[in-house]
Amino acid sequence: MSNLAKLPVTVITGFLGSGKTTLIRHLMQNPGGKRLAIIVNEFGDVGVDGEILKSCAIPDCPAENILELANGCICCTVADDFIPTIEALMALDPRPEHILIETSGLALPKPLLKAFDWPDIRSRITVDGVIALADAEAVAAGRFASNVAAVDAQREADESIDHETPLSEVFEDQIACADIILLTKPDLAGDAGLAKAKAVIAAHAPRPLPVIEVGEGVVDPRVILGLEAAAENDLEARPSHHDDAHDHDHDDFESVVIDLPEQADPADLIARVERLANEMNILRVKGYAAVSGKPMRLLVQAVGARVRHQYDRPWAPDEARQGRLVVIAEHDDIDETAIRAVLAG
Repeated sequence: MSNLAKLPVTVITGFLGSGKTTLIRHLMQNPGGKRLAIIVNEFGDVGVDGEILKSCAIPDCPAENILELANGCICCTVADDFIPTIEALMALDPRPEHILIETSGLALPKPLLKAFDWPDIRSRITVDGVIALADAEAVAAGRFASNVAAVDAQREADESIDHETPLSEVFEDQIACADIILLTKPDLAGDAGLAKAKAVIAAHAPRPLPVIEVGEGVVDPRVILGLEAAAENDLEARPSHHDDAHDHDHDDFESVVIDLPEQADPADLIARVERLANEMNILRVKGYAAVSGKPMRLLVQAVGARVRHQYDRPWAPDEARQGRLVVIAEHDDIDETAIRAVLAG
């Protein structure tokens, strides 16, 4: 079977809060004539992004075409989760014409590409391309890019430090694995920030890569779908910090799921989310809340202390008005009791 007969899959990767779910929502609404299916690989026991996307389902991407894999990276659970999920999507009638995979923001993309080498699926699907999203403002500020001088200084001061931080490695691995980089939130970065972010990406990319500025996930699907990169056959061109490792470790990060009662004041909730970042080094908060007297659900997305919120859809008549937030941080920064205390007010 030739590559042209295989079902194309696009892997969408990017750091925490870079805009992956926003991009996929846009592609769902603008599929370029393709019938889409989506796999969401969440970090943590309970997924949020999959539920958010299902609320946006349309005929070209109905809810049954959106599947969620929580509490386990795809590449670590190929036989148990990934292959059955792919087979379930391919068995749909009508069959999807293109699959999008949203990786966890903490995922290393290269091990996922290796999963496509499994005999059960290699003959039937191909990786059309890897799309990496990068938050322009954050990259320009140096939050997720390595600082060689600082690392060298740390090595001299502490012999136990012989590698870059996990956050830097994740960022660099995502860039190195990509076919196209989408530079998101350009309005927050400004012209100088965009230029700096592009310079950082160019410095870490193993080969020249197209970089496209994208606001609110709006990009022509023809630009990122149909690349025919066959990335599963091109692994040598996508170097990783972990190429010599037999496996990869997800223990650097941890998540806590917090159920919330109805909130009287959304501004107070947002202030508490900001406190998590400022006082506990929380990386990411995402989820939704019920607000007293409001028929709409409040969607909450936070990257560090930068919090965005909006009412995204009405609560269903038979749906419990129960809020839920997923809080993600590096392992040493997670204090579940303290997090619950802050969010409880």
